[in-house]
Amino acid sequence: MAVEGCNGVGRHIAHRLVHDGESVLDVPAKLSAQVRVFATGNGRKTDPVDAHSVALVALRTPNLVRFQADPELVVLGMLVDRRDELGRARTQTVDRLHRLLLELFPGGSKKFLSAAQARALVATIKPRDIVGKTRPRLAVELIAELEIIDKKIKAADRDLRELVVARGFTLLDLHGIGPSGAARLLADVGDIHRFAGRDRFASWNGTAPLDASSGEQQRHRLSRAGNRRINRTLHIMGVVQLRNPTAGRVYFDAKKAAGKTSMEAMRALKRRLSNVVYARMLADQNRREGAGSGGHSGTTLQSSVTGLTPDTGPSDKPQPEPATRQPTPTRTAP
Repeated sequence: MAVEGCNGVGRHIAHRLVHDGESVLDVPAKLSAQVRVFATGNGRKTDPVDAHSVALVALRTPNLVRFQADPELVVLGMLVDRRDELGRARTQTVDRLHRLLLELFPGGSKKFLSAAQARALVATIKPRDIVGKTRPRLAVELIAELEIIDKKIKAADRDLRELVVARGFTLLDLHGIGPSGAARLLADVGDIHRFAGRDRFASWNGTAPLDASSGEQQRHRLSRAGNRRINRTLHIMGVVQLRNPTAGRVYFDAKKAAGKTSMEAMRALKRRLSNVVYARMLADQNRREGAGSGGHSGTTLQSSVTGLTPDTGPSDKPQPEPATRQPTPTRTAP
C-alpha cells in the first residue's frame, strides 16, 4: 500500500492500515504533485488523479520509506501538541492581562509578568467607581486562569521530560532544547536513519538555504519550505544560545565579524544547530539500537556548533547530495 503524507493528512489512514497488518509506503506530497503536473488534465486535483499519482510514485521511486507506527512516539506527539496549545493559551491570557493593566496603570506593566507579580500589582489598586472596580476584578480572573495554565504547563513539561529520558535520548543536554523541543524532534523526526545525512536533514527542516544563482552570480536565499515546527525548535535553540555565553554565541559573533548581517548569521547558526541535533539524534539512536557509534556516512560527532571553521559551512552547501540507492529503510512515525 502507498499513502501520501503519512506524517500529515494521511497519518490516520496509515495508522489504520499498519494496525491491520498492511505494509505502507510513505509517498511525499511533492513527488505526487510533480506527477500530476506532467499528467493530462492540467494538474487537476481529484481523488482518482491523486490515487493514480501516488501509485505511480510508489511504483517508480526507489527507497521510499516504509511507514511503521510507534506507540511511544504517537503519545509524544499528542502530548507535545497539547503543550503547544497551552503555550498559545498562556500567551493569549497574558496579552489580555496586559491590556487591562495598561488601563489600570499608566504605561502598563513589564513585558514578562508572572501571575504572582500581576496579583501583587493589582492588589495596590484602590478603586472608587464601578469602572475602577470592574477592571481589577477582571484582572484577578485572568490571573487565576494564568495560574491554572502555568500548573498545566509544568505538568506537561514534566511528563515530556520523563518520556524523552525514558526513550534514551540526550537531546535535553543540548543548550536551548527543553522538554517540548526534544519531544517535538522525536515525534516529528521518528527514525533519524531515514535521512541519508545531515544535509538531507537540514533540507527537510528548512534550515538549508536554496540555491538562487544566475550565471556567474552565486547566491542563496532563505528556504520557506521544510518542517516549520522543527525549524521553530531550532530557532528557539539559537535564540537561547545567543542570550548566554555559549559556543553558539561565539559562532554567531564570528559570522558577524566576517561581514554577515544579523539575519544571515542567525540562519547560519540554525544550519549549524541542525547539524548538532542530527549528530546527537543519530548517536542516541545508534546507542539505543546497539549499532555502535559509526552512524551514516557524511556525519560525525564532531559536527557541532563548537567548530568555527568546518570543512563545509552551513550556508555554503544549500542542497543535499544525491542519495545513493540503499535498501528501503523502516520509518518510525509519530
